[in-house]
Amino acid sequence: MSASLQTEMHRSPRGAIMVMDSAADISAANQAVDVVVNASYIGVLPARLLDEHRPRATIGIDCGVGPEGSGIAGLWYFEALNVPAAAAAVMSVILGDGIDLYENGIISFFNRPAQDCGVRAGMTVKQAARLMLDRDPGHPNAFQVTNRAVVYHGHDGRQAVVVDSVVFGLPEDRRNVLLTAGHTGRSGARHILTVRPYGVICSDGGRGRNDSGIAGLPIIEAEGIAGATVDSRQARFGDGMSTYKDGIISAVNGLAGKAGVTIGMSAAEAARRLVDRAP
Repeated sequence: MSASLQTEMHRSPRGAIMVMDSAADISAANQAVDVVVNASYIGVLPARLLDEHRPRATIGIDCGVGPEGSGIAGLWYFEALNVPAAAAAVMSVILGDGIDLYENGIISFFNRPAQDCGVRAGMTVKQAARLMLDRDPGHPNAFQVTNRAVVYHGHDGRQAVVVDSVVFGLPEDRRNVLLTAGHTGRSGARHILTVRPYGVICSDGGRGRNDSGIAGLPIIEAEGIAGATVDSRQARFGDGMSTYKDGIISAVNGLAGKAGVTIGMSAAEAARRLVDRAP
């Protein structure tokens, strides 16, 4: 690809911030060293083009996100490769104009490696690109990226705790309510019983044939664990914070029902009721 299709905006001993109008304008010279700011959407197709000469990091445009997150799906493509990637809000930029993206773009979405570098929503593309050039992402293994967060403090030190999967539960969670983002089928119940939290809110997994996505609710109830699920059409799989913020209760077991958890309730309210229920 001709170097004339790229504009260097900043250079350091680590590499450069290279701006281009399209993801197709990347070249072998960018591989492993440069932050590529390109005015394409950051879906899977542009991610494949960029990965041909995998850069240090990349920033594209969210293009309104689109159905099934297609406009930003490349963020998670790159996250699996531990490459920092971010998207700018489409209404902050001129599409197809890399210089404008660099000068005027505002970050709307980013992946975990970009977060490691200090990238946050609302910062400028110029700031984000510099952070990506100056810093390296971490190299955590799968069990180190739990996104654990305490979202409610109840009686006697009991808490509502968000984790992306129940397999990330800790011994102290025997007294806590976990909000997680996997299905609640038989295998989900097995993991819940390994952790044995005071209560749990997971996903219904889209229910599945024979309601297999919620089959774990009676299994854990038999072991004294209050449980509920959220509608998978409204809360993102694999994102415990989405269960908490976006989740709407779709099914409950008897113990959760006795605590006042009902279908149609927000997951946040359900978590509070489970935390505060009498032992």
